[in-house]
Amino acid sequence: MFKLGLMGCGVVANYGHIPSIMNSSKFELTAIYEPDVARKEELQKKHQVEVFSDVELFFQSGIDAVVITSPAPSHYQNVRDAARYGKHVLCEKPLAMDDEEAAEMIAVMEKAGLMLFTAFDYRFSPVSQMIKTIVENKSIGDVRSLRLSYIWNNHGKYVNDEQVPSPLNLRRANRMLEGGPMVDCGVHQIDLARWWLNSDVQLQHSEGAWVDEYEAPDHMYLHMKHANKVHTMLEISYSYCFTAKEPVSHFIYELIGTDGVIRYDREAKLFEMRNSSGTTRFPYASEKNFNGMYEAFALSLETGQTGDMPTGLDGLIATRIARRATNELIQKRALLQASE
Repeated sequence: MFKLGLMGCGVVANYGHIPSIMNSSKFELTAIYEPDVARKEELQKKHQVEVFSDVELFFQSGIDAVVITSPAPSHYQNVRDAARYGKHVLCEKPLAMDDEEAAEMIAVMEKAGLMLFTAFDYRFSPVSQMIKTIVENKSIGDVRSLRLSYIWNNHGKYVNDEQVPSPLNLRRANRMLEGGPMVDCGVHQIDLARWWLNSDVQLQHSEGAWVDEYEAPDHMYLHMKHANKVHTMLEISYSYCFTAKEPVSHFIYELIGTDGVIRYDREAKLFEMRNSSGTTRFPYASEKNFNGMYEAFALSLETGQTGDMPTGLDGLIATRIARRATNELIQKRALLQASE
């Protein structure tokens, strides 16, 4: 059994990573690193795990590998520390704040002979796995276009809109400040498109809208042309119904091929393939699968092989595409405002 240390213990750690670690027969959570001393007692009591605010004591606690779920600006230093202490890493997305940081993180881990993985858990959903098989088997012919949509409110602009003044939802606000929806969540879809098609992105173009008041656009469209000539269109939003009393969201995968289509609609709980042979309906499943990701992570630690795990390079590429798309729109908007 591998002893894991967790760096950062926020929302995603509590609903995704920690339950999967606790339910795994391959892992034991034995240490948490939390630099905020005020949270130590609370976390220790909640998880019954020793909590460290000293990074050296954390890494010397007997752990075999590290899971990084801290805020994105902390990933760079967290990975450098892991490399210094000889620990393999599974790091939440976005991998880094920019290309330079990500490249250095990958290099320092490679130099230390360690594995660095990016936590793209969407790859491990039964839905994503089936789509990968369908594409490889050409059951819808040759794929020509992907339409991936994730438009929602990221839990709304306010924590409680009945209160006056309404307190800001800091989870959404912080994600907007760290880069916006494409950098935060869009990297999952970018990774899926590259993985499903086994083809890198050669050209990209983005458009966006500012519904809310942040530097980054909160509703974006990204068009990608892959090396195999397939087109991917990704639409993502953190402002769709963000002030609505009764919000709705849309999460859709559509792959269009020369002999059919694959359709997945989370809200409708629909997953099907329509081709010249008829219609095949598959069991519905969530788009996420932390348990599956940890099974693959354990196998990589056992064998020393990457296997199905998304690598640090996968994380760098997805984040590069997402940040480039976002930054181009920010710059374009600034030029327009300057000329007015």
